[in-house]
Amino acid sequence: MSYAIVSARINEKDKKAFDSFCNDVGISVSSAINIFIKSVLRERKIPFPISSDPFYSESNMSFLREGIKELNEGKGVSHELIEEE
Repeated sequence: MSYAIVSARINEKDKKAFDSFCNDVGISVSSAINIFIKSVLRERKIPFPISSDPFYSESNMSFLREGIKELNEGKGVSHELIEEE
């Protein structure tokens, strides 16, 4: 069986975290990627749900643009930061 090289650009922090995860579960990064690829080919779909981030919905972006416009016009309202516990 011949092999091919797959190359992808990812955030350095994510790569380190993924390397650490793979090490923790006892597999190589290459094995983890092969598991993903085999799963996609077997199931003929991405093996986990993919959805859009509602933050980027058109209604939210419109709301944000309006808020920015008001701030730029000096009509902004100051709010206290709510910190999560």
